[in-house]
Amino acid sequence: LCNCSAPGSAGCNRTTGQCLCRAGYTGPRCSSCAHGFFLGQGGQQCQPCGCSPAGATSDQCDHFGKCQCKVGVTDLKCDRCSEGYYRLNESTCEPCQCHNHSHTCDSSTGTCLDCQENTEGEHCELCKEGFYQSPHAAHSCQRCPCSTVASTGTCHIRPGESVPRCDKCRTGYTGLNCNQCDRGYYNSDSICVSCKCNGNVDPALSPSVCRPDSGECLGCLYHTTGFHCELCQEGYTRDSQGTNCTRKEATLRPEPREFTTSAPNTTKATSFSTAVLNSTLSPTSLQTIFPISSSDNSTSAFADVSWTQFNIIILTVIIIVVVLLMGFVGAVYMYREYQNRKLNAPFWTIELKEDNISFSSYHDSIPNADVSGLLEDDGNEVAPNGQLTLTTPMHNYKA
Repeated sequence: LCNCSAPGSAGCNRTTGQCLCRAGYTGPRCSSCAHGFFLGQGGQQCQPCGCSPAGATSDQCDHFGKCQCKVGVTDLKCDRCSEGYYRLNESTCEPCQCHNHSHTCDSSTGTCLDCQENTEGEHCELCKEGFYQSPHAAHSCQRCPCSTVASTGTCHIRPGESVPRCDKCRTGYTGLNCNQCDRGYYNSDSICVSCKCNGNVDPALSPSVCRPDSGECLGCLYHTTGFHCELCQEGYTRDSQGTNCTRKEATLRPEPREFTTSAPNTTKATSFSTAVLNSTLSPTSLQTIFPISSSDNSTSAFADVSWTQFNIIILTVIIIVVVLLMGFVGAVYMYREYQNRKLNAPFWTIELKEDNISFSSYHDSIPNADVSGLLEDDGNEVAPNGQLTLTTPMHNYKA
């Protein structure tokens, strides 16, 4: 008797006693699975391993039907690439090219999945928007130093540079990182705001238009002034439309006044008259004579001074000048009197002869001068005829 296995044999050779095995079975009794087959569930029938010829090292599998896979290949039949590999070809699976920013990719196309460290792209070779590739670490993406308020938020490093530069600044911003206010803008709470100069500043003459830190307008034109060039300069006022600054016209004309003074012992009077104020005298010329202070946010206080107060100031100055001139004239007069007295002082002339001495005096400046006291000698006497007698112990002399 052949004693063949019922599931694995297809009959028996009565002559030789050899069992005729079915496909997938082998052995004298056809009770074992052939090469490339394994005993399936229930242990009754041999099933083909079905190993992928590209992914498996052989067509043999274990008793569970699992094939022996090549590197980078997985699954029961070795027909799928392992994680980190893609594109199964005739030989094997290739590793994913993700620049170490991802461990998985599409098994068919090799497109990287789940790029890490702020990267993107088919192979995680690009930086995400708002990041740039740092030259200090290979394929390392750092965040751009660009605010989305002041720029598009994107940046890049130009050839030959080591620091990133923002791609495009928004309106009103400038600088390497769009962190400065452009011309015509100023910083207001870290936001660049347009200068408000009421159209009275020419950017060609004042490129910055206003101060970048405060917004104060620079180079106000058309006779304007103020923080925002919103005021008219001294001597100018708004026109009827309230747009342009026009020159003010004087409406008061002060009358001329005359002051007279005389010096002592003189008969000639000196007159002083005030200058007639022209009706076209502008506050600008008055400011030159009487300097006043002004501020950016207010008009000059001199504009509030009335013509009457101005006249009082002028008269006060004239009176002071007159008093000083009178003092000068008096001083000159006293000096001249002193010189005259000094030059006209009396002098004496003595003429000596053989028998007498002739003595005379010149005292025009003092007509009634007493000559008796000119000689202090007690023996000297003045004769009634005006001659002076000099007496000595030995001789008597007449003068």
